[in-house]
Amino acid sequence: MSHFKKPAEGSWTQHYPELGTAPVNYEDSISPEHYELERRAIFGRTWLNVGRVEQLPRVGSYFTKEIDAARASVIVVRSKSGIKAFHNICRHRGNKLVWDDYPREETKGVCRQFTCKYHGWRYDLDGKVTFVQQEKEFFDLDRDDWGLVDVRCEVWEGFIFVNFDKEDTTPLRDYLGGLAHGIEGYPFHEMTQVHKFRAEVGSNWKLFIDAFAEFYHAPILHAKQAVDDESRKLQQVGFEALHYEIDGPHGMVSSWGGMSPPKDPRMVKPIERELRSGLFGPWDRPIDIDPLPPGLNPARHPAWGIDTFVFFPNFMLLVWAPNWYLTYHYWPTSHNTHIFEGACYFVPPKTSRERLGQELAAVTFKEYALQDGNTLEATQTMLESRVVREFPLNDQEILLRHLHRTAREYVETYEKRQAGVPAAGR
Repeated sequence: MSHFKKPAEGSWTQHYPELGTAPVNYEDSISPEHYELERRAIFGRTWLNVGRVEQLPRVGSYFTKEIDAARASVIVVRSKSGIKAFHNICRHRGNKLVWDDYPREETKGVCRQFTCKYHGWRYDLDGKVTFVQQEKEFFDLDRDDWGLVDVRCEVWEGFIFVNFDKEDTTPLRDYLGGLAHGIEGYPFHEMTQVHKFRAEVGSNWKLFIDAFAEFYHAPILHAKQAVDDESRKLQQVGFEALHYEIDGPHGMVSSWGGMSPPKDPRMVKPIERELRSGLFGPWDRPIDIDPLPPGLNPARHPAWGIDTFVFFPNFMLLVWAPNWYLTYHYWPTSHNTHIFEGACYFVPPKTSRERLGQELAAVTFKEYALQDGNTLEATQTMLESRVVREFPLNDQEILLRHLHRTAREYVETYEKRQAGVPAAGR
């Protein structure tokens, strides 16, 4: 593997001078008080991806999403008038409206209307009250006043987002910015074979994003995933990415992908040679995407393999050269715990060999994610010791520096608003 060209400024970080190059403090990842501010300043005020349109294939299809950091449960449903979102709460006595056996677990299904398990109030797919049990017992009840509470909901490239901030009128596409605009037109809608993973992780949500926003660790932490000779080469050479870019609160890193297929089959394990697949995905591309959207492989490098987009606050989208993609979500549950969700999306397989190749890519990703996740609780506990308070970040960790700076800016802006101080920018 070769080293790749740095920008004219000499380093990627110097390309964004507002980030600085000083050591960073991780107090934002270990303070319960700071987390409470993040909950309100970030998860209560930004666009959050909750799913894809394929989860709602017909009118009446719905799913629920538990968003602990916003203290919210949301129903996302396809009605005749489009995809909508509502707070998952009955207007009569506040019971959770849609749930199965366990009210804290997410659910999905198809229905004509939503019925409260407690007193039988019913709501249509647009959130209007359609039935009130013993309605005459109420005093001057106007059904029009007691519909479900809606949540702002918009769709970008098939990805469904919600926003709990009633005052923010920024359209979703504007919020996602230029990095998102550059990948519009990619055939996400054709990749409907999905493998999903979920884990409860003992770390702050930002620390897992840190783990996936740099590849500096890959030759070391993931050394055993490659055959011995290749692993030694990777450790000797190290890693550098093709391109980094920051746009508003969001960022991306573009990386090489020479293992799909490898230049020499001996570089990979026997099962990968047999199934023609691995971490970088199936070797045989199921569809042609020519030309690529302009935002992919921005360095126009022939060794390109993957672009990782970090859409603030907690949504990562990874587009792979062999024409499949991954999503990561990080849902905070406290200052030192969160739920990690990963999903692999492929073009539906046409043969059993294609299916096995996709499953190998999915389980290989799972192993990689476990290796990353395994370090996080150790990191969290040591950061909480506060024995060391500042840490140096290198040029390949630019997106980490940007993530923590952005999160702190959102908190600072929120605090100023709460104090009645006019804030510039956000």
